[in-house]
Amino acid sequence: MSRPSEPTTLPSFFSGFLKLEAAGGMILMFAAICALLIANSPLQSWYTLLLDLPVGIRFGALEIAKPLLLWINDGLMAIFFFLVGLELKRELIEGELSDRRNILLPAAGALGGMAIPALIYILFNRDDSVALQGWAIPAATDIAFALGVLALLGSRVPTAIKIFLTSLAIFDDIGAIIIIAIFYTAHISMIALTVFACCIPVLAVLNRLNVTSKALYIMVGMIMWVAMLKSGVHATLAGVVLAMFIPMRSKENPDYSPLKDMEHDLHAAVAFFILPLFAFANAGISFAGIGSEQLLHSVPLGIALGLFLGKQIGVFTFCWLAIKSGITALPKGMSWPSLYATAVLCGIGFTMSLFIGSLAFEETGVSQIFDERLGIILGSLLSGITGYLLLQRTLPAAQNRD
Repeated sequence: MSRPSEPTTLPSFFSGFLKLEAAGGMILMFAAICALLIANSPLQSWYTLLLDLPVGIRFGALEIAKPLLLWINDGLMAIFFFLVGLELKRELIEGELSDRRNILLPAAGALGGMAIPALIYILFNRDDSVALQGWAIPAATDIAFALGVLALLGSRVPTAIKIFLTSLAIFDDIGAIIIIAIFYTAHISMIALTVFACCIPVLAVLNRLNVTSKALYIMVGMIMWVAMLKSGVHATLAGVVLAMFIPMRSKENPDYSPLKDMEHDLHAAVAFFILPLFAFANAGISFAGIGSEQLLHSVPLGIALGLFLGKQIGVFTFCWLAIKSGITALPKGMSWPSLYATAVLCGIGFTMSLFIGSLAFEETGVSQIFDERLGIILGSLLSGITGYLLLQRTLPAAQNRD
């Protein structure tokens, strides 16, 4: 089978995406560090009070009242998932994932990168039914953080690695969306779910008529979000469903893409505000009184080893099997050592892992939030540092790359 050729230049849209994601990853790191510093300072009580601040909106009999933390996790993260849905649709229609050769390798890596970490976590927590709720926490990859680490290596990073890592993260997000929809739903309200279902034909009609008005889609999307919030299915999934109905092209003006326009409008807000705010709100844990008992608890240990060992083993092994079986080929510009180093980097699961962790123990009645965050931070930190050092050793000296 012929090897996929490496493009000499990155398309301007994709290049801009990578630069934005890498810069966003740097800000994400800064926000997480700030949260950790504040949570371990005299300001810790103010940090907790801020996140517990009650915020409510009421329209007649309809009332939504939640602490600020849940507005961030359920509300702002719905916008993040909407952006993920837009990126996924664009990539499948005319992006890197529209070419079968570019799909198979990252898809295989993503499958292994979700299965093996989950198995490692289950192995450590198989005798605890409550802890088992967190099996999906180490299955995620944080593309912003990972690209932020790649940005530290500058022009030494080949285009093939950037495309592989981004494509793998997209498949990883698809897996996370499916997991959230199936496994992390509360008690279902059929009335709210019916309202949500009624919005889908409306979106289908708007798409069929090639309506390009953003306001109409946003209005229907807000109704879907509220209905999903009240239904028991996690509200962020409304963003993904809405994204699937945004038109790719305008029939009146083929040069105008409503989807790309909305994606462009949201990228900066998500990369520089929503994700850093989410990290700040969820990464703050106090290390006071930590001992070997906490560090070796099955939950943080399963998550940390799932991210650090499970990800690199799963991604690299499944990619190796796919290449050796002839299903796909190692992209030009990547070597086996650089593929392995990139697989290690996939163990950075920060944002999505924190998000799944907030859902995993939400309904158990047992507070595991400290265990979950500790494991995510340790696993992501080990993966980021090790992946960076391995790439630094395996990549060639700096050269001109677009």
